[in-house]
Amino acid sequence: MESSENEKSTLHTQICDQLGIQYPIFGFSHSMEVTAAITNAGGFGVYGATRDMPDAIVERLAHIRSMVGDRPFGVDLLLPLGLSNKNDWAEAEAQLPEGHKAFVKYLKEKYQVPDPTGKSFFSSVVRSNEFFEAQVEAVLKSDANMFASAIGTSRDIIERAKSAGMTTLSLIGSPKHIKYAKAAGIDMLVAQGYDAGGHTGPIGTMSLVPQIVDAAGDIPVLAAGGIADGRQLVASLAMGAQGVWLGTVWLITEEHRLSNILLNKIFKAGSADTIISRSHSGKTARLIRTAWSDEWEAEGAPEPLKMPYQHVLIGDLLTGIMEHEVEPLMYEAAGQGVVWCNEISTVQKVIDRLINEARGALKNLR
Repeated sequence: MESSENEKSTLHTQICDQLGIQYPIFGFSHSMEVTAAITNAGGFGVYGATRDMPDAIVERLAHIRSMVGDRPFGVDLLLPLGLSNKNDWAEAEAQLPEGHKAFVKYLKEKYQVPDPTGKSFFSSVVRSNEFFEAQVEAVLKSDANMFASAIGTSRDIIERAKSAGMTTLSLIGSPKHIKYAKAAGIDMLVAQGYDAGGHTGPIGTMSLVPQIVDAAGDIPVLAAGGIADGRQLVASLAMGAQGVWLGTVWLITEEHRLSNILLNKIFKAGSADTIISRSHSGKTARLIRTAWSDEWEAEGAPEPLKMPYQHVLIGDLLTGIMEHEVEPLMYEAAGQGVVWCNEISTVQKVIDRLINEARGALKNLR
């Protein structure tokens, strides 16, 4: 009994009491259902609203609240530093090099990608300060408990989120980012290592987390990057983190309802089947390797453009690929923890597995 209580207390960190959650497991997802399920299973769900129009953000956060009651959840937005002020598609499109447009046309013809029947985020929105501000306003109208963002979000926005009663969190990939987070008054940090899916930096998780913990002082730190097993939860706590932040593992849940084509690619992928590529957004992002990334890595292919121009370049093509499920070119952001994502599960079962594996790891340590 004493052993069980010790395991329970070890896995219940200070951040659990601070935020009112059972387990120090934070889950990022673009799915409202997954976000709510993580929260309802005792973790902390964080909805990725980066690809949503402001009006949709208001509606979707209200829907998540209806599913979780008074349990806490968060919302994540992304705006890297150095982007333009205006959401002007025509202006951005006019700056695309002819050689890059010819390459996109070549891909469309080679893989016989049909035209999309409508617009998507990728084919209609330029990442810009103007669009981000509209998204922030939508988030602040909600009663979400946490506002998460990339490093570089202004102190003014952070203070507005705090005034709205939200805990503020920033994802960082290098110790040099600590000073920006402290200057902005961030409440929590996610140390996201190179192993992570999506946009990621150059330092591995095991090397990054202790450095961020040491530099963060009193700011709580979560570990992220390739984490999909309970043993990694225990290792993260041992390195001084107060919890873990996971993304890839939720893709294979019933609640996410990912397409079967992408599910099969995830099930077959090992850690070495992910690749760092700028082909998605113009910034380094870890994706499952497919014909898409291979084409952009091939000899003679142009270098991907900087954000936000890469999205403007590929927006219509990517929308057509996903809408019409052009299998060779379909891809998904995924971390190196994808190796543990090999069958359909539920959010509850994933969290139960993580906790049971963590308890097993603690027993092995003793």
